[in-house]
Amino acid sequence: MESTDMSWRRLAERQWPLALALTAIALLETGSISTGLGWWQVPGIAVICVIAVLAPRRPFDAALALGFAVACVAVYMRLLGVALAPHLFWSGAGISMTGAAMATIATLVRDAPRVRAVTGTLVVLAAMALAEVLGWPIVAPREYSEWSPDTWNFGIAAAVLLVLSVGSGMYFRARDNERASQLAASVAAAQNAERMALARELHDVVAHYVTAIVVHAQAGQLNREFDVLPAIASSGTEALTAMRRLVGTMRDGTSEGPAASSSLMDDVRALAAESGLPVRLSFDLQDAVPQELARSVLRLVQESLTNTQKHASSVSSVDVTLSSSDGVLHLAVLDDGVASGVPVGGSGGYGLVGMRERVELLGGTFSAGRREPTGWTVRADLPIS
Repeated sequence: MESTDMSWRRLAERQWPLALALTAIALLETGSISTGLGWWQVPGIAVICVIAVLAPRRPFDAALALGFAVACVAVYMRLLGVALAPHLFWSGAGISMTGAAMATIATLVRDAPRVRAVTGTLVVLAAMALAEVLGWPIVAPREYSEWSPDTWNFGIAAAVLLVLSVGSGMYFRARDNERASQLAASVAAAQNAERMALARELHDVVAHYVTAIVVHAQAGQLNREFDVLPAIASSGTEALTAMRRLVGTMRDGTSEGPAASSSLMDDVRALAAESGLPVRLSFDLQDAVPQELARSVLRLVQESLTNTQKHASSVSSVDVTLSSSDGVLHLAVLDDGVASGVPVGGSGGYGLVGMRERVELLGGTFSAGRREPTGWTVRADLPIS
């Protein structure tokens, strides 16, 4: 049998209105009990109401159990010769029993597969019909001595109650499906955002150090007297550190990338020194830069310098300007290099895409393009707050 695996706490949050309503109705019904034998209906009604409240945990099982309980109550009340107080056109079931049956059908339609929902509904309807057949001979002589409901009226009342039950179940089923679709879409969007963040980090950080390794290795091939091994070893160590950080991000959900230090200018100077390029720095920061924004700025600078290393040759100067005014941080990276035919280590074409995505996620603007007569320009404007 299927199970919704609903926790007891979730069940209580969902079913407490029904539990209160059925309890109130059942207590009111006890006021109509006029004989000692009439109290025999109370245990059966209590069981039926409890089944209806617990139905969301195992809807189909609950429908079968409720049908069996209704039939048992009808049979032993008939054997005892005790009539339940009639309502509407029912003669063999009280209001609480009818309400419990309606709630169980609604739950069944909402949570169970279609075949089980139809089967369980038919079982409950059959049990209620049996209660009517068994209760009518006792109730009719006492309650309907002057007027008796005909079959047509009885059928209309039963159909209305059935439509209310099934309609409620279908409404909540549609609402649950919509929520599930929204949740699935939200999860997919979050997963995609996480993949994009990891892709940016992989491209911006690891590719930076790998590019440095390739550049230094090529420089060593051209000039055998230049000792490139310390630089290659340092870049390799940094690349391994970045890879371990990425693995930690994927395994533990830690934040993307390392945090910037307390001084953004010092971090940019360190990047410029690591790049090995003739970088000229200019700073005019009038506002305090938050750590998260500083980290993104560092990634933009790092990727820009990496692109210069990969795509440009004969670079005589790289100007990195960092300033702020009116709550906006302005970054510009300009080089005067000549575009090389084949980028160092090849190009995946994701550098500019990643930078644009990073800037737009922060609510800023990004632009990149060629300079005249030679060179490349990267600009980003980022809101500080």
